[in-house]
Amino acid sequence: MDETKPDVHWIQARNGLLWLALPLVLGLLVAALIPQPVIGVISLNDAIYSYSAQAVIRQIDYARERPEVRAVVLALDSPGGTVVHTEAVYLELLKLRESKPVVVSIDGMAASGAYYLTAGSDYAFAKPTSMVGNIGVIGVLPESPSIFENVISTGPYKLWGSPRDTYMRQIETIKQAFYEVVKTGRGDRLNAGPDVVLSGQIWPASAAYQIGLIDELGSQSDAVEKAATLARVSNYKAVDLYSLVMPQPAPSAYGFFAESTEGAALPYPKEAGIYLLYIPPALVEQK
Repeated sequence: MDETKPDVHWIQARNGLLWLALPLVLGLLVAALIPQPVIGVISLNDAIYSYSAQAVIRQIDYARERPEVRAVVLALDSPGGTVVHTEAVYLELLKLRESKPVVVSIDGMAASGAYYLTAGSDYAFAKPTSMVGNIGVIGVLPESPSIFENVISTGPYKLWGSPRDTYMRQIETIKQAFYEVVKTGRGDRLNAGPDVVLSGQIWPASAAYQIGLIDELGSQSDAVEKAATLARVSNYKAVDLYSLVMPQPAPSAYGFFAESTEGAALPYPKEAGIYLLYIPPALVEQK
């Protein structure tokens, strides 16, 4: 036997190992090129006003534009806020849902405008003692018209924008629109009619679940898992999108809430207007 001649069996074994290793190497290369699926977490722990709405919308835009973000969890602990900023965030959520699932996780509270956003999600979780609801509208009227000698204006409502009865008509219109948002968003899951939904009550999540305002009692980690299931992804990671999008920590709602004589923020708005906002009753009396 010629010892210099290669061993045929060894060559066959080597070629077999190469054919087995090649798919593995290619798989590792492909895995390295394809980013790990991300469940983006957007937190709203404030009233909904100009800054907080802008921050949330920027995070929604980021999630919509990044293919690795496969779904979003909107984590809420908010009393609501202005009508216009709530609607702005809601409309962006609907755009996001066209391509990616959105799951809500309610921590302490999703009241009024914050529940408005909840109704724009695919699925909603809340902790058993979270406060949910307060569906409706509140109007903070301006002071009675006065005469200012150093201010010249045309028209009786130039300084105030509209007569007081206009506020009432606007509030009624926004209230009905709010109900349509809830009715459309919850669909067959809603177990109560407008007399209950629009009563303005704020319920513990266990009661809100019975009414059909949320889908399940659970934590934020449950919401992340549900979002991954809806997006049909595994081996994912949850990422806080605020740190990727916003350049600095979020300020408090300075300028939105009124202040006490000592300079402390109070839980009702500083300016007259129409709001989707929960104000604790005892604090309304103090005002």
